[in-house]
This record gives sequence, structure tokens and C-alpha cells, in this order.
Amino acid sequence: MRLVSFDPFRGLGLAQQFVKPEHWLRELPLLRAADVLLYPESWQVNGLCHVLRKEIFPNLASYRLGWDKIEMTRAFQLAVPDALPETLILPANERGAEQALDLLGLPLVVKEPRNSMGRGVALIQSRSELLRWVDRAEVLYAQQYLPNTGDVRVVWVGRQVAAAYWRRNAQGFHNNVARGGEIDFSGVPAAAVELVQRTAPLLGVDHAGFDVMMVDGHALLLEFNVLFGNDALNQAGIDLKPIILDYLASAYRPPLQPPRAA
Repeated sequence: MRLVSFDPFRGLGLAQQFVKPEHWLRELPLLRAADVLLYPESWQVNGLCHVLRKEIFPNLASYRLGWDKIEMTRAFQLAVPDALPETLILPANERGAEQALDLLGLPLVVKEPRNSMGRGVALIQSRSELLRWVDRAEVLYAQQYLPNTGDVRVVWVGRQVAAAYWRRNAQGFHNNVARGGEIDFSGVPAAAVELVQRTAPLLGVDHAGFDVMMVDGHALLLEFNVLFGNDALNQAGIDLKPIILDYLASAYRPPLQPPRAA
């Protein structure tokens, strides 16, 4: 199988050849000859899939749903409506802010639709804070605040859960490892893993780090990141490459040639 990666770090040990995203136009023969193109930049996806008609990994569903929290949330609402914190997508104006306050109360969580690693997320404690937020936002994405000491990151690769671990906040609001969250692989609730096993196939994604909050023993889905961090996996000695290669070999096996007529 011919694999070409646009990311030299994530593609190491997977791809035979590498192309810098900014050089993709000069490498069209190589891209056309590949069976699967690995880890493209989001701005490349439409051209690769719809013009060159290439297979990509992560797949198209992973990029389309993972790129924007609004699109992601609407997909969650269709797939697992019973497993979401209350979430509002409203106009970023005073009326939208008042509606969020009426329905969610304080404190509440607001998020920028396109951000990751804990950036663009804030815990709103007052009406004035919320009004300042909507003043600079394009859309108000507001979510029920769930008091917690951590969340569960469930890593989905191909068609399976590859790893699951707690991310615990030593202090402050964020659980993200990039923001100082601590990693703990022990005592991961089965309900968190089962929720992802139920959700990921419905979404059609094949590479995602799902964030799951446990509330009174009930698993709630927060979001997923397509290009999730590997620090926790590296610390635990978990290698995703064999899982990825097995998945690609089974999912994108070249079609069999039809038998010749006698």
C-alpha cells in the first residue's frame, strides 16, 4: 500500500514518502499514485477528496465534523441525544446572551467553535462576562457547566478504542494535558468507553480523541479532536502505528481485478 503523509511527525513509521502541504501542487503525480494520503491540512481536504478523489486518513467525516464544534454538536445531537450536556448555539448578541442565562444559569461554559487544546474556552461567572464574550464572538456556543475534577479522553482509531485515560485538573478549570492536566490510566469507567464505541461508528470518524465527562455515573460527550495530542500515549508506551496500518490495509485495500473472460 502506497502511503504519503503531509505530516512528518504523525506519518513517521506509516508513510513511505512525505510532502510538505505547501508543496502539494508540485507533487501531484506522487499524490495521484498514492493509495491513501495521511494527515492533510484542513485546507487541503476538499481538493484532495473532491478534485483528486483520493482517500485520506483521518477520513473525510473526521475532518468535516471535527473542524467545527457547531457541526460536531449537531451531529452528536442526531447520534446520541441522550449523552450530551445541555448545549446552546445562539446569535452572539445581547438577546442570545440573555437566552443562555435563562436556560443554563451561571456559571456556564462558552467555547469558540474552532479551537483546541483548551484554547477558546471560558467559564463564565457573571452576566457582564458573558456580554463581553458575545461582543467579540461570531456565534454564541454555550454549554451547561458540570462541576468535575477531570474528564476521560477516549482515543478512537480505525474501528476501535485504542486507549482511554483520565485527564485531571490539578487546579483551575481546564483538564487538557496541554493546559497542565494530569494523566491517569487507572479506573477508567466502562461507560465512557462504551459511549465512544456507540458514537464513533454513527459519526463515521476513524481518528478522534473523544472527551467524556462522568456525572453521577452517567457518561456525557463533550467533543472530539481529530489531531489529538500523543503525550499521554507516549508516556504509557502505546503505539498507534500498528492499529493504523491494520485499519488502512483493511479499509482501503485496492479492489480485486475482475477475472478475464475465457
